Amino acid sequence: MTGFTIASQFTAGANEELRRSGCRVIDLPRGAPASLPDDVAILVATPFEWRGAARPEGWPWNIRWVQLASAGIDAYPDWLFEAPIVTAAAGVTAQAVAEFAITAVFAAIKAMPDCWIGDAGEWAWRDVQGIAGKTLGILGYGHIGKRVAAYGRAFGMDLLVARRSVDMSPPEGVEYVPDIDTLIARSDHLVLAAPATPATRHILNEATLANAKPGIHIVNVARGALIDQDALLGALEAGQVGLATLDVSEPEPLPPGHPFYAHPRVRLSPHISFLTPDLGARLVGFFTANLARFRAGDGMEGVVIKKPVSKESTL
Repeated sequence: MTGFTIASQFTAGANEELRRSGCRVIDLPRGAPASLPDDVAILVATPFEWRGAARPEGWPWNIRWVQLASAGIDAYPDWLFEAPIVTAAAGVTAQAVAEFAITAVFAAIKAMPDCWIGDAGEWAWRDVQGIAGKTLGILGYGHIGKRVAAYGRAFGMDLLVARRSVDMSPPEGVEYVPDIDTLIARSDHLVLAAPATPATRHILNEATLANAKPGIHIVNVARGALIDQDALLGALEAGQVGLATLDVSEPEPLPPGHPFYAHPRVRLSPHISFLTPDLGARLVGFFTANLARFRAGDGMEGVVIKKPVSKESTL
């Protein structure tokens, strides 16, 4: 037994798996709880229905640790981070999201699915571009960005990265650039993999998009808030942006009739890049490994340190 109780917003099946491993678990509905039993020391929070929730009286109660069931932290209110320890599920979905992003890039280069034909009258040769030598820009160089870069490098792409810190030498085959303007001006394909912060909100806007390499393909697998969607629509209409692959939007879902649903140069998906059949097992595995570290007093994975972020900084 763990010696304390866990209040968990994991699925019922995942919570049952935790119980079989010796944990005392309370099934907790989505959203911010108004209170918890006194013996609850660990809270597992899923990113649903927390945004805008009022700080409950007496928070953080007897909570010693909050584990977020997401890598991003923007879906939770600031008061949640008053708990003694808060950890995010860092890297759990990174491979799936990176695979989605690089697949979108490769599909655009190879003109898929437009190159498929359905009639003998369409049987005609057409040029199909090569991947090697194309410039892949990546905004943010965390778990996702690093995997996207590895996939791009494996296919011979030129890699540019803009990240919060450039005080270290870049890995082989990667060039660090100082800002979004340099990145967007040089990239054939730009993958957004940065967190949503005051510094990254609408980092793609009318001004930055005006500096984009003509015909650029923008892939957003991060957060919809990184893009000023009206500005993106204008850049698409003007031909400055050739294609936008958007797995995220602001808001989610977009309202009925939004231009992105029917735009011929927008590939829109309903925030599914992270969803794989083994996601639940991965999250439980991350939590149980962190639980072992917590009990042993060892350093934990994914510790969140909330810091003020200047709106003027690059990322």
